[in-house]
Amino acid sequence: MSSADLAPIALFVYNRPNHLAQVSEALARNPEAPMSRLWVYSDAPRNEAAATKVSEVRALARKLQGFKSVEVIEQSTNQGVAKSIIRGVAQLTAEFGKVIVLEDDLLPSPHFLRYMNDALDTYANDDRVISVHAYSYPMAKPLPETFFLCGADCWEWGTWKRGWDLFEPDGRKLLIELRRRSLTDDFDFDGSYPYTRMLEDQTHGKNESWAIRWYASAFLLNKLTLYPGSSLVQNIGADGSGIHVGSTRLFEHAEWGRRVRVGNIAIEESQKGRLAFSTYLAGLRSSTAKRVLNRLKRLISAKAFLK
Repeated sequence: MSSADLAPIALFVYNRPNHLAQVSEALARNPEAPMSRLWVYSDAPRNEAAATKVSEVRALARKLQGFKSVEVIEQSTNQGVAKSIIRGVAQLTAEFGKVIVLEDDLLPSPHFLRYMNDALDTYANDDRVISVHAYSYPMAKPLPETFFLCGADCWEWGTWKRGWDLFEPDGRKLLIELRRRSLTDDFDFDGSYPYTRMLEDQTHGKNESWAIRWYASAFLLNKLTLYPGSSLVQNIGADGSGIHVGSTRLFEHAEWGRRVRVGNIAIEESQKGRLAFSTYLAGLRSSTAKRVLNRLKRLISAKAFLK
């Protein structure tokens, strides 16, 4: 695979220099990194308290090495994660036709870029597939090496211009359509997690989640996202350092990061994968997990959603 074939990488950062150091170092260990172009989108501080850490992040971003090129986009005013991601993804897909998207709290394995680029190439011309995803939950039972689920996701992902062009930013339109077609229970993963409520909250200004709108946009169009059976990403953001979530280890993997081969599967939603995800999400409501559920909701509502 030549450098011209590799997808550009968008890395969105804010005020966690230690996380950026970990993620950038892990990303640079991918064999494809020296041939990959990296864009670092640095949001401006929302208040004086964040200014020092934002400056540290920017200083570190300017020194990043190990990639074909590094461009740091420093916002002069605070955009918030939703606007930052929506605009950044639109920019790179318009210019290059595809993009790989990372945030500073998700650690990629050395096989991450190979998987993402293989998947983006394999399904580039298949309109049934809207995106590819690199994170899977720590399941008790094994899943297929790769599988599809209806919708879209947000913890280390990639898409094409044709996919991002389907993103509907108006949450009200999405919510009306889900209700009109009586799809809210399916949207909530058979009632296992309150995604509809999350979308309602977005329409009422209680969160600014781009991700719930991305999920709903893809779901309503019956589009598919590819997942790995074994996660290529480790979540390091639920350590108490983030704005919207406290500390939990529910999303960490004891074993993760092995190579995942792409292709040769039916392009349809995996019932095994859907059941596994539904079961996992429902398990978050168990007595042992209730103490982190509210933290998880804050995380999802602000910048991401679980699928």
